[in-house]
Amino acid sequence: MTPPEHGDEKQASDGGRPLPRGESLYTPGAGPVRRAVERRSAVPLVWLHRSPRWLSPVLLGVLFVAGLLAPGPVGGLCLLAVALFLGWLAYLTWPSLDPRQRSPRVLVVGVIGVLAVARFLGF
Repeated sequence: MTPPEHGDEKQASDGGRPLPRGESLYTPGAGPVRRAVERRSAVPLVWLHRSPRWLSPVLLGVLFVAGLLAPGPVGGLCLLAVALFLGWLAYLTWPSLDPRQRSPRVLVVGVIGVLAVARFLGF
């Protein structure tokens, strides 16, 4: 069977968004830690793929704004959740990125992490 041409992506069984290209969800030649993280991440990634496109950005935006506005540990937890989610996605996409695409991801996760620590410390 030949791979699909551009625009011929496989359709999801429920008629939703097309499935991503590729034969595997896992990184070829990955080490045991990456393989374990990718295996554990498969179900949440499929859930994210099947959810409406607007859901993730809206939830992240709400958590981010709540983290900036909420006082103390509540704000810190909201910002920590955003940083962990973005860090998880950055880790999963890391092998497919070139070096110019990696540094902004590290910077964003780091800045949000610093904001979370500042909230926990009462700033």
